[in-house]
Amino acid sequence: MSGTYLGMPAFPRAAAEATRDDRLRANLTRATGTIRAKRAQAVAELDDWAELRAAGAEIKDRTLRHLDHYLELLETAVTRAGGVVHWAPDAAEANRIVAELVKATGETEVVKVKSMATQETGLNEALAAEGITAYETDLAELIVQLGDDRPSHILVPAIHKNRAEIRDIFRETMGRWGRPAPEGLTDDPAELAEAARLHLREKFLTAKVAVSGGNFMVAETGTLVVVESEGNGRMCLTLPETLISVVGIEKVVPTWRDLEVFLQTLPRSSTAERMNPYTSMWTGTTDGDGPREFHLVLLDNGRTDTLADTVGRQALRCIRCSACLNVCPVYERAGGHAYGSPYPGPIGAILTPQLRGTGTELDASLPYASSLCGACYEVCPVAIDIPEVLVHLRERVADQGGAGHRLEKAAIRAAGWVLDRPAVLAAAERAASRTRRLHPRRLPGPGAGAWSGSRDLPRMPAEPFRDWWRANRADRADGTDDVDRTDDVNRAEEERA
Repeated sequence: MSGTYLGMPAFPRAAAEATRDDRLRANLTRATGTIRAKRAQAVAELDDWAELRAAGAEIKDRTLRHLDHYLELLETAVTRAGGVVHWAPDAAEANRIVAELVKATGETEVVKVKSMATQETGLNEALAAEGITAYETDLAELIVQLGDDRPSHILVPAIHKNRAEIRDIFRETMGRWGRPAPEGLTDDPAELAEAARLHLREKFLTAKVAVSGGNFMVAETGTLVVVESEGNGRMCLTLPETLISVVGIEKVVPTWRDLEVFLQTLPRSSTAERMNPYTSMWTGTTDGDGPREFHLVLLDNGRTDTLADTVGRQALRCIRCSACLNVCPVYERAGGHAYGSPYPGPIGAILTPQLRGTGTELDASLPYASSLCGACYEVCPVAIDIPEVLVHLRERVADQGGAGHRLEKAAIRAAGWVLDRPAVLAAAERAASRTRRLHPRRLPGPGAGAWSGSRDLPRMPAEPFRDWWRANRADRADGTDDVDRTDDVNRAEEERA
């Protein structure tokens, strides 16, 4: 399996294939069920969770309304602290900047902190094309990289793998990337973690350049924040001589006081912890402490266009906690690969089509990758109304046209014409009732046929409702209708009894 998302099929086809994988579904059901239960318990500990959630949404919205102002403050603060700020309007420019910075050091290897932004830009592949090898140091990202796989979850990229599969990956491929797996490695979690620790320790102690993302950027001081659970991020952020951070422009928060809110809601929503085991913060460079050079690459890559959409911009509140994935019935059955993006699940279904547009079959299908049950909105720590944005994006896709959408518009126009003419509607209803024995059990055509293949079409009544009303209720406008209706209800209850 390729590590990129190029050439992925539309969501319905990818999901149909994924749902036939029994092992994948078992892995996902077990993992998401466990995370859901722990998160609910962690959130229930806070009496003011609703207030924190509302505060997070308000902070994000206020920041997005004045994003240009806070980004300028951030640039000034980072520069004053000894860092260098680079602006990347798209993925290609971000990758070019990072590659040039690495080449300027003379190094051909970098270690990486888990980063959604660099997955979005395809940085690893871009660096490889320049002769630079990027080593993932997050345990789950390491598993994905060694397995030549793709991440399938925001928080747990290897959630689709079980322990036995991970053991086999370590045994077969770890030696090609560095220190091999120990002889006789089993699928015991402690042994797997120790194998990864020994393998990664060599990378940490020899790498001169590190690449990170960032969970938050504090505009007032130019401070970057990375939260993680393993300590790999702390190693990458302190040992190398050069640190390059690629961060989406929406990750800025105005002040440390604003940051306080998210440091309470993020760990509970993601890992179900009261606080993250490792919360690393750095501001520019400091003599004798940490990297000697710090570069911040601010990534747009569709975010400004998303910001211009007054409904869709909610997606930019996202703090990448993955709570929406863990409660989504669609994600639990289809997995993350079906979304064809580094951002799977409900948030990916609204974020990816805005960052990449809806010009491809895959991206146009993502707003439909949901049942609109609303569970994602209920758990979102920044109150993103994902169902609202999904419907909004579906309207955008429909407006693009295409054979199926043209047929849909024609059908809606025809229905509108009939509904505007009561006599025509009545004649159509009577004709439909009289010919009901001839109605097919499945609709014709590939799309409609697939829809009715798993659903029972409603049975046509023997007579239209308006005719039944005329025969049974039209003469009861003198007040006896309510009494008769009560008698009907009583008789129905007696029959059921």
